[in-house]
Amino acid sequence: MTATAHKPRPLDGITVISLEHAIAAPFCTRQLADLGARVIKIERPGSGDFARDYDGRVNGLASHFVWTNRSKESLTLNVKQQQAADVLDKLLATADVLVQNLAPGAAERMGLSFATLHERFPRLIVCDISGYGEGGPYEQKKAYDLLIQSEGGFLSVTGGPDEHDMAKAGCSIADIAAGMYAYTGVLSALLLRDKTGEGSRIDVSMLESLVEWMNYPLYYAYDGAAPPPRAGAAHATIYPYGPFPAGDGGTVMLGLQNEREWQQFCDRVLLQPDLASNPRFNANARRSENRSELRAIIVETFAGMGTDEVIARLDGASIANAHVNDMAGVWAHPQLAARKRWREVDSPAGKLPALLPPGCNTAFEPRMEAVPGLGQHTDSLLGELGYGADEIQRLHQQGAV
Repeated sequence: MTATAHKPRPLDGITVISLEHAIAAPFCTRQLADLGARVIKIERPGSGDFARDYDGRVNGLASHFVWTNRSKESLTLNVKQQQAADVLDKLLATADVLVQNLAPGAAERMGLSFATLHERFPRLIVCDISGYGEGGPYEQKKAYDLLIQSEGGFLSVTGGPDEHDMAKAGCSIADIAAGMYAYTGVLSALLLRDKTGEGSRIDVSMLESLVEWMNYPLYYAYDGAAPPPRAGAAHATIYPYGPFPAGDGGTVMLGLQNEREWQQFCDRVLLQPDLASNPRFNANARRSENRSELRAIIVETFAGMGTDEVIARLDGASIANAHVNDMAGVWAHPQLAARKRWREVDSPAGKLPALLPPGCNTAFEPRMEAVPGLGQHTDSLLGELGYGADEIQRLHQQGAV
């Protein structure tokens, strides 16, 4: 525990109610919790957030759920029952933020649209996360992460060169993008409320979030031009920039960004200084056009060296490089350990390792608390709202909580 752990966090005193499932909204609200917000996660009685059942890889808990739900309180509510709706209404009366990523139109049917809520709770901020946003022909379409990767053009520029070699990202990149814009949207809305005294609505679309990150390939294909070619793990338009095998069976990732580095690479790594001025390779566009020939030269040189020797030679020439780590390599990464980025959090399965969120702030320690069990905080939260023991028992018996 550092000396900053007891100091105030930016969102201390802020209460977030979240009708959330899967990744985008939970990732948003977990980051709000990191900054000190009290996040009350509304879940279905009996089953909860369906991401709880995606897998059982973390001592029986789901990997996605563990990642996106620490430091929250779990309240089970069957919001279709009036008694549960009354509980939600009492929560919203004292909340600062409502986040929801229910099916399109569901929140409005439940009386949770911003227009309805703003009349009753004018300081409440409402963040709606959906696949395609409000309005337009796609408003009602179901949207999962891979579908948005496809719709947003991400698949078309990712993977290998053949028609059937398109690849999805190995993580939920569309959900992550939407979660990030929801998170920053809520922060900006809180700042705006300090100026205006009123809450506002944030409409976050997964499609728009991912397409924002697709602006480079979009502009590359501007005005009908060809898009960046799919190049596997190599850069599509800069070369050499990608993975290369070493003689011991390992793989080294390296990248060049300019002609000065290309000269250094030829002089001090390949030990072939004349290659730098070879007309097939003396500009990035030519190196990219002739990448097969250049790759063969690099692979032949690296074949006589082990991975560590290749990296040492690259470091000596100030050429950017990296190990190609698997997940075990990331768990054991020396830089994360040296910077003391790992903490432990409680969970229904016991203590679990968890990474501190990126962006160290010297003024406070991020909140790193337990991953909640389903409905773990239901009774205590109902008690805070003034429900007595008999009323709480009755709500359980009625299936409202």
